[in-house]
Amino acid sequence: MTKLNPYLTYQGKAEEAFKFYKSVFGGEFSSVQRFKDTPEGDKVSAAEKDKIMHIALPIGNGVTLMASDMLDSRGKISAGDNFSLSIIVDSKQEADRVFNGLSKGGKAEMPMQKTFWGDYFGMLTDRFGIHWMVSFPESRPQ
Repeated sequence: MTKLNPYLTYQGKAEEAFKFYKSVFGGEFSSVQRFKDTPEGDKVSAAEKDKIMHIALPIGNGVTLMASDMLDSRGKISAGDNFSLSIIVDSKQEADRVFNGLSKGGKAEMPMQKTFWGDYFGMLTDRFGIHWMVSFPESRPQ
């Protein structure tokens, strides 16, 4: 595995939170994607189009703090369900192995698949209730 990063979920406050974290940790956002810019962007309400689909802030020593907004139209989050661990691995085979291993006795939320942003990606909750994101950036140089 190449990286393990925290991934936070906010009820519409990701941008505000990350501006605050940037003021504390410094640096620049390495990624900011809004729901309006996704392939499903035309299906998002006007009030939710500018919400954060993905944001990333490198905070040192190879760690990147990442987040997204839970859209009100897609449900509510609660304490304990507002974070995931994001694992970025070195190969598609390693992604499948890690995903399959972690999902035993748990629940696959999104099976491993090619995504519009270019990663081979999946999400699951393990049997202990921990949320995981498994990713292989196959379209990005290693």
